[in-house]
Amino acid sequence: MRLEHNSRELLYRNPVGACSVDTKITLRLAVESFAAPQKVCCIISGEEIPMHFVFNLSGIRMYECIIETPSSPGLLFYSFYALADGNCAYYGNNSLHLGGEGGMYDNPPESKFQITVHTKDYETPDWMKNAVVYQIFPDRFFRGEETPFHGIKHNWSDEPFYRAEQFGGEYLSNDFYGGNFDGIRQKLPYLKELGITAIYLNPISKAFSNHRYDTGDYENPDPLLGSVEDFKKLSAAAKKMGIRIILDGVFSHTGADSRYFNKYNTYGSLGAYQSKDSPYYSWYNFSDFPNKYDSWWGFETLPNVNELDENFVRYIAEGKDSVIRKWLRRGADGFRLDVADELPDKFIEKLRSALKNENPDALLMGEVWEDASNKVSYGEQRAFLWGKELDCVMNYVFREAVLGYLTGCDAWLFSMRIGSMIENYPLQSLYTAMNLISSHDVPRALTVLADSPDFRSMSRIEQHDYVIPDEKLHLAKRRAVLAVALQMTLPGVPSVYYGDEAQMHGYADPFNRKPMDWENTENEISRQIKLFTHLRKNNAALRTGFYMPLYAQGSVTAFLRGTDNGKDVFGKECDGEDIIVLINAAESSTHISLSLEHLHVCAVKDSLSGELISESGIVSLELAPLSYRLLSPERKKEICTKIQNIQ
Repeated sequence: MRLEHNSRELLYRNPVGACSVDTKITLRLAVESFAAPQKVCCIISGEEIPMHFVFNLSGIRMYECIIETPSSPGLLFYSFYALADGNCAYYGNNSLHLGGEGGMYDNPPESKFQITVHTKDYETPDWMKNAVVYQIFPDRFFRGEETPFHGIKHNWSDEPFYRAEQFGGEYLSNDFYGGNFDGIRQKLPYLKELGITAIYLNPISKAFSNHRYDTGDYENPDPLLGSVEDFKKLSAAAKKMGIRIILDGVFSHTGADSRYFNKYNTYGSLGAYQSKDSPYYSWYNFSDFPNKYDSWWGFETLPNVNELDENFVRYIAEGKDSVIRKWLRRGADGFRLDVADELPDKFIEKLRSALKNENPDALLMGEVWEDASNKVSYGEQRAFLWGKELDCVMNYVFREAVLGYLTGCDAWLFSMRIGSMIENYPLQSLYTAMNLISSHDVPRALTVLADSPDFRSMSRIEQHDYVIPDEKLHLAKRRAVLAVALQMTLPGVPSVYYGDEAQMHGYADPFNRKPMDWENTENEISRQIKLFTHLRKNNAALRTGFYMPLYAQGSVTAFLRGTDNGKDVFGKECDGEDIIVLINAAESSTHISLSLEHLHVCAVKDSLSGELISESGIVSLELAPLSYRLLSPERKKEICTKIQNIQ
């Protein structure tokens, strides 16, 4: 007996991908056996649903059942069972838990297929679906008009401190370069030329450290960055250039050195550390007042807050002059939630409600490092993408897939990883996901793409001392061009971490947070970013068009981005031409033959040069080492049929 089901093919699951509540889904299982099976069923949440025979397909029996998603959002997990020829077998998700084609098992499989069920009214901002994001670590981008300095002052050419003794014996992260709002404002023309339409700023609130995740005052910016008026000027200038601003919301903890905790008497307020009569005392959890308290990952400088404390919720979100409302009124267009998996679902719901009430077009993004559709944290299934919480996440899953492919040349695994994300994420969150390859929390892409040693096995001193060999750096730069091509053409929102376009490299904090290299902004990587942002701007298919995998073997992957009779995946009218993207991640040339006849293609041209590649639906070409090609297929108009998209 042989069983088969593919969760990404309409023959087996219709519709594929995430669904809204109260949606009927057809599930099918192919059964190849000598005699007709005695029993075939689908197992959903422990319940057996009988499947009935529907048709023969080349001698293989196809069984079917129709289920309906619940009226409340959540996750459904399913597998199959069949009894035939005196044998019983189970069929579930593959061992990699990546969906698509599954596998047979002798016992009920632990790995099951997933259906993400979201609310009917789940909508995310259209501006984000069409955006190109640029992430800025504010202290390290550009120093504009001088502002009041605090902490240790660096020259722009200095290296960040990385040893405790450099701070006087304790690692304090209070060395600054003086990047500020005015500096960002001065560089807006540079960002616009790069093709940027949204800026994500790491924390800007007043704080002791340079990273500012130890919030000192939620309501006011760090004076080193500038004043509230300076932020307003930045926001207004950005909007004139069509650039939105996303702020970092750090709401799982505050700084011990803050107006709320005030452990060091820095602020004039009565902090929770100072007195149980403090208006902020209920925010924190003390086991032995005042010196023993719950803190973020054991760091006493970062006392945890009780996010569901009524006073805290009112102050941050629900009050008429709450923190998020104030910053939205000052010109922010949304928030990224730091450590979203450490924030209660109910808190995120309340914050989303207040945010959308203030500005329905504001964005709420979360920091989630794993598949956000099925994330479990602290033993609880999270509801991030079910329609009541986040619009999207920072897409670290995407980063792992891209960097893994470019350094390992396994196109099949890459295609499976991307396919799993597309299958599990609702369209509204998939097309707003921030597709990054570098960030302030991970080694820069060039360092990884140079096959450098894993930073997790290295001390800070070893990370500082490591020098990428010239030949490896050259290889990394060529791979980085392919990373840009994938970022800019796969579903989601490409995100450039400041300095990646200047070929900056470095391991983890603080080496991934060096001052921007303004002497090296013209190079092949930056030119490719400009090329692709221009292509995205002028072709809706690359922004909200459907995705169709075409090829994934060895080092080569190919996929199609297109529109369906002039409509995108959301059913909206849009302009755009179909684009086929081919990537060869190997250091040697590779020949590829690609049949596009099933798409009724009659000719294929090179999208960039206009060169005729094929006068039929068969493409045969040689891909150069570490290269990409963009092809424009022309379909026969008289028989052009609807191409089923992922929805």
